[in-house]
Amino acid sequence: MKNLCFILLLALLAGSSCVAATPPAKTAVILPDSFRGWQKDAASDKISSNPSAADSADAPVLKEYGFSDSEQASYTRDDRKMQVKAARFDNAGGAYGAFTYYVRPQMAKETIGDEAASENSRVLFYRGNILVDISLDRVTAMSASDLRALADALPQVRGNLAALPSLPANLPRKLYIAHTERFIEGPVATERLGVPIPLSLIDFSKSPELVAAKYHSTWGEANLLLIDYHTPQIAATKLREFQDASLPAGPFYFKRSGPLVAVISGNIPQDEAQSLLAAVNWDAEVTMTQATRQNPKDNLGNLIIGIFVLVGFIVLLALIFGFAFGGIRILSKKLFPDKVFDRPEDVEIIRLNLK
Repeated sequence: MKNLCFILLLALLAGSSCVAATPPAKTAVILPDSFRGWQKDAASDKISSNPSAADSADAPVLKEYGFSDSEQASYTRDDRKMQVKAARFDNAGGAYGAFTYYVRPQMAKETIGDEAASENSRVLFYRGNILVDISLDRVTAMSASDLRALADALPQVRGNLAALPSLPANLPRKLYIAHTERFIEGPVATERLGVPIPLSLIDFSKSPELVAAKYHSTWGEANLLLIDYHTPQIAATKLREFQDASLPAGPFYFKRSGPLVAVISGNIPQDEAQSLLAAVNWDAEVTMTQATRQNPKDNLGNLIIGIFVLVGFIVLLALIFGFAFGGIRILSKKLFPDKVFDRPEDVEIIRLNLK
């Protein structure tokens, strides 16, 4: 008995040591090994599923956007070098939201990936559900084409995961200040981006989506905030709460359009604020949905009934044609006896008497 207990104890210790020695599963690679002659430095490659590894200061914001994992690596080509940071999100909406969080108005627009901006040697872009932040040692005439090749080499998502949020499309484009659009999905980003509406009033328990932007006015800059509450009923209730609340740093101008609540604040005259609000109009999008009833082609009962109906129709046609043919034959015998259907009785029969 003692030997048996000792053997079991050894087995347990061996099993626990094997489990402890088993390395954790490695996160999937995001960045390619090479592109356009640029080679990844394996020693610099760092992969992590912790958002703090991507951005220690804004890790909670990355979580709100659906952060999945990240990778950092250095690339070299001849005497050139670049540092690449890539963060992957659950869907393309998360990468787009993180891009709007980090982009700055002073950045120049670039044609890399789905959307890109640059400032000196720093380039920020997203492609699908991946956000990429690049630091170049120097900018050349081929830098943009090189980074487009990098964007094409990134793994891509398909279907609903590649769909971008529709809320930013409701922002007016007239007098819009470039790269001030901010797509927000949680309270941390709302606070850090300085949204003037208190979190208690926005109420993230209703799962709203927000998009903020800045606009030129004769007095300076105005802030436009759109909040999507998904249903017009919730939006109507929240609009009354906004109008009844004592908000600091006013004045504020409000409007509801469908499930959207629009809020304008900042340095803007009332007439310009009302004109900007008038440009915010929600249009319902009608899309084809899955049929709620069973497809008739997949209904076995309908198939059997159809077979019986077809058989009955064939029998009915047979009876109709049968009676028609019989009636024509009888009528022909009366009108044209021994001429159409019947042969004369005195028809000779040729007989061969072969014996």
